[in-house]
Order: sequence, then C-alpha cells, then structure tokens
Amino acid sequence: MTSVPDPSADRSPDVHEGSDGWLFLTGGTNRVIEQYRRTGLSRRLLWRWRRLLAHRVRACARLGATYIHVVAPEKLTVYGDHAPSLAFDPASAPVRRLARWLTASPGARAFVDLDEAFRAARNGPPLYLRTDSHWTVRGSEIAYRAILSRMGVTPRDDLEARRTGGTVPFSGDLGRKCAPIRFEQAPVTTFATGARRILANELLTELEAQGRGIEAHLGAHAVFRNDDPRADPRRLVIFGDSFCQHTSYSPVATLTALMADRFREVHFLWSTSIDWHYLAAVRPDFVLGEIAERFMIDLPPRGFPIERLAELARARKFTDATPLPPDAPASAPEAVGAAPR
Repeated sequence: MTSVPDPSADRSPDVHEGSDGWLFLTGGTNRVIEQYRRTGLSRRLLWRWRRLLAHRVRACARLGATYIHVVAPEKLTVYGDHAPSLAFDPASAPVRRLARWLTASPGARAFVDLDEAFRAARNGPPLYLRTDSHWTVRGSEIAYRAILSRMGVTPRDDLEARRTGGTVPFSGDLGRKCAPIRFEQAPVTTFATGARRILANELLTELEAQGRGIEAHLGAHAVFRNDDPRADPRRLVIFGDSFCQHTSYSPVATLTALMADRFREVHFLWSTSIDWHYLAAVRPDFVLGEIAERFMIDLPPRGFPIERLAELARARKFTDATPLPPDAPASAPEAVGAAPR
C-alpha cells in the first residue's frame, strides 16, 4: 500500500504530486515538462533522430544484425490523467512526435512503439510505481514482449511460475525527493533463470567490491550467458539506461534480466550511444537501443566507445573530480532511489 501523502510535506520543485499519491518528474536538467510543448523537441532535432535511426538500421544490417529501437515512455506520457492539475499537451510527448516523424523512414522498421503498448495495458496492473519514474515488473514485461514480437522471438510462457513472490518496502527516485520520504510496497522481481553473468567491466566489479554496485550505471558493461536449452541460441547486445540495468535486484527496470532469460547470450552496455567497434567484434544477431523519453532532448553521439565511457565514469565515481565530456552519452537516473536528472 502506498504511504498516505502528507499535505504539509516538502518535495522538490522537479516533482509534481498528482492524485492518489502519484508522483511525476516534471523538472530536472532535462526540463521534462517543457518537452510536452512544441518548443520541447525542435523539428531539427526530430529530423536528426530520424536520420540517426536510419543510420543505425543500415549500419547494423552491414554487420549482419537487426537493429531494434525503443523509447521508455515517461510516466507522465502514460498516466498523465493522474496529474489533472498539471498543464501539458500529451500529443507533444517526445515519443509520440518521434513515432510520427519516423513515417516512411528506414527507422520506422526498427521502432517499437512502447507508448502504444503501454496505453493498451494502462487499465491493468500498474506499469509504473507511484514513487518512481521507472516502469514496474509489469511494465518491463510488456516492453519485453513487444520487443520480442518485433524480433520474431516467442517469449517464454512460464515466467510467472518461476517468480519469487512477495513485495518489499520501496522508495523510488521521486519518493526520495520528498520530505518525509515516500514509501510504497513494490513487487519483487527475482525469478529462477539459467542466465548467469560471465563478464563485468572494471567499473562494475570495483563498485561491487565496495558494496556500491547499485551506483554502477553510465559506462557499466556486463555479459550474460544462458545455457538453458530453451534459450534462443542467438546473441543480443543492448545499449540502454536505467530502464534496462545490469541487475535483477531492483523492483523496477528489469528488461536486461528478462532478455538474458530468453537469449543464449546478452551483452548490456549502459550507454545511449552505439559502440560500433564493439559490435564489429561481437557480431550479434540483434542490437537493441533503448533510451528514456526524457533523454531524447539530447541526441546521442555516434560511436562513443564503452571503454572510454567507463574510464570517465570511474574517474568521476572514485575521485568525484572528472566531469563527463559534453559529447558523452546521456545517462538515465543513476540508481534506484537516486534523484533523476
């Protein structure tokens, strides 16, 4: 059960409280609410997105891979009716504008419209938690099924039977920006799977050794192997953010864990840029690019190496003195419970 809102409670100006305790990200460095206006994403930026996705489709095809692109919709895009006092235009949501701009483009073949899939399921179990900006277990499963459908891969039908039951007290990235902190009960995400991590980069292992594994985000790199005979024998590389993640411990954002449960081999690189040298070496069958809707305001750079990104992130994490360069890929919120950008 969601904690009862306290009318006298303080909260960040970046967070809007809607009805029944629903919290929405409206500010931050990405100026979220401004993106729901015609001035949010310019025509020039949308045209550049169209060209970028067309380039990714063609470049992946030259490597023998199929490119799939998804935008993780903002909670405001899907559940905006839970914020009745907030003035914004849902039709101007970046993901909806991108879908229109991709018409008749090579990128349209790669684009999986999660906004459409989520709107079709929004009257069922919640797709987002009230105190968090990320999707729930249910939301990640809808994304998983929509993506697999575009790939032509059948999802496993025994996932629920393998899930560990129960809920945990949880405060999301929005709930932690309130005083007092807002908590709710969230379903656990752990399930029995044959997927095992077989590789992690130095950024991830060093933070884990210090008990700070949850802080490993931008620049994190992990590879999973699944020898279950029911796993699809092909290889998937994911370039994504906190809507994917490299762990299944969180009550939110478990797309990577679900994909690792389905494919023989899954590589996850926490970056919205595509590392083409990495793909040339790995030669995957599928490449999935995922980005949070609020990060569409900045076009990802082309070909930023994951090793360089991890190096910059390590310097920032362990010395807190090295800023990321302006051309580094944007990151999603740094961790569950962290303040969203």
